[in-house]
Amino acid sequence: MISIDSARALAEAGLQWRPVSGDAFRIERSGFESDVFTVSDMTIEPHEFDTGTILGFNGTTEWALDSLALEDALWMPREDQLRVLLRSTFRSLTRQGEDSYRVTVALNGAPEFFDAADPADAYGNALLRLISLSADSLA
Repeated sequence: MISIDSARALAEAGLQWRPVSGDAFRIERSGFESDVFTVSDMTIEPHEFDTGTILGFNGTTEWALDSLALEDALWMPREDQLRVLLRSTFRSLTRQGEDSYRVTVALNGAPEFFDAADPADAYGNALLRLISLSADSLA
């Protein structure tokens, strides 16, 4: 699973989340530091309003939280979601020894390498670079 620091860096860089069933997220409030939740049609559903997206907690949860603004949630994207977001820049994921993974992407016609202890963090680092390049080209 992607680290909290990588997920937060992606969110701060502008990665947008449109919740779907199966997505993992954390609540960015005191008291929820160790909890990871999953969007599910049965227990936690995204509801779209003119004012934004709200995550609704249905009656099967163990505590009394009715809803949560999307801004108070931190999306923890999965490897497959990160790979899709890299689109055609993605080249490969390889294992580098016992405790490291490398994602290779092609950016500006040249390969770039992103290493991390978890594959999701390597994907996240590559995506963060891609977002940075996209933002630079818009400036």
